[in-house]
Amino acid sequence: MSMNDPLGDMLTRIRNAQMRGKSSVRTPASKLRGWVLDVLLAEGYIRGYAAVTDERGLPAIDIELKYHEGTPVIREIRRVSKPGRRVYAGAKELPSIRQGLGVAIVSTPRGVMSDAAARSANVGGEVLCTVF
Repeated sequence: MSMNDPLGDMLTRIRNAQMRGKSSVRTPASKLRGWVLDVLLAEGYIRGYAAVTDERGLPAIDIELKYHEGTPVIREIRRVSKPGRRVYAGAKELPSIRQGLGVAIVSTPRGVMSDAAARSANVGGEVLCTVF
């Protein structure tokens, strides 16, 4: 069965694993997922991730989740641009999440980056998700 929204699936796996208190979660591998995980790692929302092979021999990614005093570091993670409704923003219209405490992950012509990095590079693009 094909998956319509692979990035949304990864975000849901992270959200569900943190609600259950898991230390890590596995998701199928793709370039876009890896780029989004790079931003989450740079912003300090996850401990790390590693490319592995699952039991069927398919590429996968193991994500190490991060907790602070027993509570998940990621309080809220939401998909903004969906396959049925894409959301684009210019460099000046990029959303500020919780007055700058959160991060919007944006797919730009210069790659996937946080909203702050996109503002400083003066590029806009597709708002993939928000993290707080």
